[in-house]
Amino acid sequence: MKGFLEDANYSVGLLDEGATLADVIDNCIYEHTHTGKRAFYVGDLGKLVKKNTQWQNVMAPIKPFYPVKCNSTPGVLEILGTLGIGFACSNKSEMVLVQDLGISPENIIYTNPCKQASQIKYAAKTGINIMTCDNDIELKKIARSHPNAKLLLHIATEDITADEEMNMKFGTTLKNCRHLMECAKEFGIQIVGVKFHISSTCKDLQTYIHAISDARCVFDMAEEFGFEMNILDIGGGFTGSELQLEEVNHVIRPLLDVYFPKESGVNVIAEPGCYYVSSAFTLAVNIIAKKTECDKLLPSGVEQTRDDEPVFTYYINDGVYGSFASKLFEKLNTTPEVHKKYKEDEPLFTSSLWGPSCDELDQIVENCLLPELSVGDWLIFANMGSGTLGEQSTFNDYQRPLIYYMMSFSDWDEMQDAGITSDTLMKNFFFVPSCIQLGSEDRFSTAA
Repeated sequence: MKGFLEDANYSVGLLDEGATLADVIDNCIYEHTHTGKRAFYVGDLGKLVKKNTQWQNVMAPIKPFYPVKCNSTPGVLEILGTLGIGFACSNKSEMVLVQDLGISPENIIYTNPCKQASQIKYAAKTGINIMTCDNDIELKKIARSHPNAKLLLHIATEDITADEEMNMKFGTTLKNCRHLMECAKEFGIQIVGVKFHISSTCKDLQTYIHAISDARCVFDMAEEFGFEMNILDIGGGFTGSELQLEEVNHVIRPLLDVYFPKESGVNVIAEPGCYYVSSAFTLAVNIIAKKTECDKLLPSGVEQTRDDEPVFTYYINDGVYGSFASKLFEKLNTTPEVHKKYKEDEPLFTSSLWGPSCDELDQIVENCLLPELSVGDWLIFANMGSGTLGEQSTFNDYQRPLIYYMMSFSDWDEMQDAGITSDTLMKNFFFVPSCIQLGSEDRFSTAA
């Protein structure tokens, strides 16, 4: 299996009560040390089930639509599809992926703010009608290619701090909404709702209050034009923390009850991506090269002394052109852990981590403290499930990491008790005893 749903041949190891994900990582590292030291992920699909239960307990009846670009691996998509979650797609490839799961068009939203005409036509052909729009040029393009489209007007939020500039890059103003409605009337296009997005880095939850109030204004404006509005999309920005989820719910629930009560017929949806998958995946990488500061040429007249503490630079077999792609536009939200055992009193040295491309942008960690490591040692990165497992570059022909899916028996039982099963899903599971011997790589998904 090469990581595509049409192969439908990935496997999920069921761990008995004596086995842990740490045991799986240990075993995989042992095998890879002898077969090529390739980077790999271990994905705990049971965490997706737990996250969905948490969402239903805190955020119901807000329906989640999972952004496929966040993590498009087959195990993730199939589990979420079985859970009854909708999908937010940014291109044709993602639409095809979720359609292959049997997801109905009503549960798919085309969310790319800059759509290709050919992909709009594909959405029209396959019955995917709901899509977002934030300007008149995009609206006219949609009108030409998909007359039956149902638009969500993407409005900008008021949070324009340095970390939130992207929120203003996409999204229209309240003033421009009236112009877009006039255009929609002229071209015979339906507007059925409003979308906004607030980044997970936003610290001021009052931004939600302004955004929901603005959305209500757009709904009122739409009544003047005769549009029947029935969808409010509050976007993503959910970190995965239960505390953050409860804080957001505490802020938005009173406003939703006032502005969009149940009797209004408005369906409130959201786009949690990182929330579902970030903590579910752990990445293991191998050190392929090493340099020390004493290897570099010193200025004329300066001598290297033995008392100088070395500074180490390590190169690993994955980088920003692969699993660390998100590092190009945001801070890394995880820290490296050394896999090998080392003494508690072992000295730590200033270190930096780089990817394999030898590109100046391919810096993963600028500065961290690590014991002295050797070529061939392994580093572990937790919380690597978001924004890392879609289509990746094959820069310098480095192989994409393998993926090993796992789930505990207790999580499997929870799925069974909740009736969350499918014939396709069930055939992909196999038992892993507490004394783990995983066998050959072809027992697992290998998203190569």
